[in-house]
Amino acid sequence: MKKIYGLLGRNIGYSFSRGYFSEKFEKESLDCEYNNFDLPKIEDLKEVINNSNIKGLNVTIPYKEEVISYLDNLDPIAKEIGAVNVIKFENNQKLTGYNSDYYGFTESLKPFLNKTIEKALILGTGGASKAIAYALEQLGIHYTFVSRNPDFNELSYEDLDKDSINSYKLIINCTPLGTHPNTENYPDIPYEYITKNHVLYDLIYNPDQTTFMKKGAQQGAKVSNGLQMLILQAEKAWEIWNA
Repeated sequence: MKKIYGLLGRNIGYSFSRGYFSEKFEKESLDCEYNNFDLPKIEDLKEVINNSNIKGLNVTIPYKEEVISYLDNLDPIAKEIGAVNVIKFENNQKLTGYNSDYYGFTESLKPFLNKTIEKALILGTGGASKAIAYALEQLGIHYTFVSRNPDFNELSYEDLDKDSINSYKLIINCTPLGTHPNTENYPDIPYEYITKNHVLYDLIYNPDQTTFMKKGAQQGAKVSNGLQMLILQAEKAWEIWNA
């Protein structure tokens, strides 16, 4: 019986995961297939999880937080993060939620780190940003969220000035701004204060150079897209499903 894996999300025709795993299964001659489960609403998940051939799912926006209430167990790290991007179907058909985003982000960020990076700005407050915050905590990097509707301990985009950009040497875009096909969009930060000591990391991988990255590179900053993070989190997901 062919093992089925898949991606859970909404409007996911563009999905990285499907291409990545389909290629992996073919290359390694594995009797598995990878499907997109494009759900208009999270309630439709019940139908998907009744398929006993499914062994594991990846979860993408907008369901990384909503999916938690449908799971039987949560890995301690996923619980602490408050977001799930990997679901393992146990032998007893119980569902356990994990987070491999934080791992993918941590390992892909490490080559860019240096001693001057002590503080980070996280642009956006969605499910992905929670894994980023957890990863930064583990790395000992202080972080602040930037939001269009900030809470008391968050910054608004209007708050960002020369001093704040100067003290936060790492800036991570966790918003969808700049994703294909709307590639001209970008987070509204004062790029003129970015320097060669900054790192601008974009979770977006399509296009491979976003406007956010281009604007950073023009100021001499080191930039990265989210492709390496995606590859690393996908391999970690495969490890989890087969553990």
